Amino acid sequence: MAKLDVLFDGYGGGGVASTVSLIRDGDLVAVVDPGMVPSRGAILDPLAEHGVSPEDVTDVIISHHHPDHTINIALFPDVRIHDHWAIYHHDQWTPRPAEGVQLSTGVRLLETPGHTPQDITTLVDTENGVAALTHLWVYEGAGEDRLATDPDLLEKHRARVLGLATIIVPGHGPMYSVLA
Repeated sequence: MAKLDVLFDGYGGGGVASTVSLIRDGDLVAVVDPGMVPSRGAILDPLAEHGVSPEDVTDVIISHHHPDHTINIALFPDVRIHDHWAIYHHDQWTPRPAEGVQLSTGVRLLETPGHTPQDITTLVDTENGVAALTHLWVYEGAGEDRLATDPDLLEKHRARVLGLATIIVPGHGPMYSVLA
């Protein structure tokens, strides 16, 4: 089973910060959505508490390309970066669709457009169930996404993810459980 830890619970309102997560599964040490936070220490300090240095991180996954989810990628010096259509590493851009990409035994990617046309969801098999790290929900209880580029696709992919996951890690809020 993969290990999932939320490093920082995101928020919106008086400021905006992304939810930043750490996934460990075999050789994979991934950070998801290292975006806007009050300070870099909001990512680096909890990472260190989990015994992980920035140099240990092998991969960064971004749910979509908004700066509030990407601005701190450079904290991790030698990573593969995954998005909806490629893997980026050093000066190499390797195109591939994200749909069904298996990053490790317990971690895979899904294409889930709706908030933006380029959104992806990271599914993580944990001992507590399948977690979906996604911007399909901004936070628990979020209904309408006023910034969604395609509300119909958003709803379609929400239903898809709810059929697969028992835990949601939303784009800007704490992790929560759902009924599968």
